[in-house]
This record gives sequence, structure tokens and C-alpha cells, in this order.
Amino acid sequence: MADELRPFQRLRQAFAAAIRDPQGHAGPDAAPQERLQIYRQLAFNNVESFLATGFPVVKAVLGDARPALICDFLRRRRCQTPYLFELGEEFLAYLQDERGLNKDDPPFLIELAHYEWVELALLIDEASPPEENPELVEEPLAHTICLSELASPLAYRFPVHRVSPDFLPAAPPAEPTFLLVYRDRSDEVNFLEIGAGAYRLLDALQQAGPIEAGVILSKTASASDLDRETLRRNHQELLSELAKLSVIGARAATEREIALAPNAELEPPR
Repeated sequence: MADELRPFQRLRQAFAAAIRDPQGHAGPDAAPQERLQIYRQLAFNNVESFLATGFPVVKAVLGDARPALICDFLRRRRCQTPYLFELGEEFLAYLQDERGLNKDDPPFLIELAHYEWVELALLIDEASPPEENPELVEEPLAHTICLSELASPLAYRFPVHRVSPDFLPAAPPAEPTFLLVYRDRSDEVNFLEIGAGAYRLLDALQQAGPIEAGVILSKTASASDLDRETLRRNHQELLSELAKLSVIGARAATEREIALAPNAELEPPR
């Protein structure tokens, strides 16, 4: 494949390799090392600056280990996007699929990076939250409901929303952490710590798309220890609050969405 490249393409590849991996590639013969070093530093600074903005807690907890991780990301990850604002997703994919956890990494590193990436993704998403709907707030179980495109129910082993340089858990607690991250009508990204039941409900909505609230109630009943009337009251209160927060909206389901809606009973979160 390399032999099929034109001379300028081979030169470009050699230059890029020397920028990304200075230990493994010296660069084109005609390129002075001091000039290559300027480009290496520029590439590092651009990536480090963006990731520091998108993953501020990861930056804080890694401390002096961060530069080595950035260099490894540049060396190993072959990014599939030309857009800088999509670099966060590439960094997360690098952690999950290529690097994994090193022995000296905090055990919560990948989950923390995912949590911060979700916040960033919701912040730059071009979608809009559901419009204010007083009828949905008043009687949510009487509507066909859907989860906002700007809301994500999340389940983690670690309480990633509490991680900071002053709180670095060495092992996951006995119970998982369930979070709801969403962007509201003021374009502010917020999070709520939620229980397992609320997570099951929101996860079901995320999978189902527009669905009758009563159907969701029926599906969650099998995974709950509560009697149906208590569960109904709890769902009424929860969905009403979520409607106020612009986490759910109401609209008619299309025939395709109805056909694709899952029919299986819900499983408890793992």
C-alpha cells in the first residue's frame, strides 16, 4: 500500500507519524528536528487544551500522569473525525477500546471520562429539549411520552459525580450509582442522582421511543416490589417532575415507532 502512494503522500505520512510518535518515527530526512518539535508541541497543546476543557475532573485527578496519557492518545488513536469538538468521543473510545485501565490508573477513570463526555455531548448537541407542557405535568400517565434527546440515564459502578482530587474511591461501593444527565430549556446541563426504579423507567423510555405512559407502567411493574397502586403513584410523581425539568415530552407515536417498541418485560439494572 505504501509503495502505491505518491511522493508527497509518503512525505505527509512520515511528517504526521513523527508528530504523533516522536519515539518511533524520526520524520522526513529533510525536516530539521527543532522544527518538528515545534509542531509536536503545537499538536500536544491543542489536544491537551481541548481535553482539559471537556474532561476537567479527569485532568484534576490524573495530575502529573496526564501528559503521558495525552502522548499515548496521540500515538495510538487513529481519529475518524476532522472536527475538534468531536475529539472527546475519540478520547473516550481510546480509553475504552485501546488503552483500557493501566495498573496505576484510578479504577474509576473510564467511567469518569464517560460521564464527562456525556455532559460535553449534551452541551454541544443541536437538538432542543421538549417544550413546556402543563397538561403533561398535570396528568403524565394519560399521555404518550418520550425521553428528551438531551437526556441520558446512566449507571456506573463508581459515584463518578462525586469524584474530585479530595475524593478518589479505590473500590466501587456495594450499590451502583444511577444518574440522569440532561440539558434544560435554558441550555444548562444538569445532573440528578436517581434510584434504581427511576433508572429502569428512563432506560425503558430511551429504548422504546414514544410510548404510552401506561405501557411503561405495566412493564416496570414486574421489576418492582411495590404494589401496582403505589407504583402508579410514584410514576405519576416522577413523570410529572421530569416533565417540569424538560426531561420528557409528549407526542404521538408513529406507526413505525409503535411497531419497533420492545414488548419484553424489563430486567433490573445490573
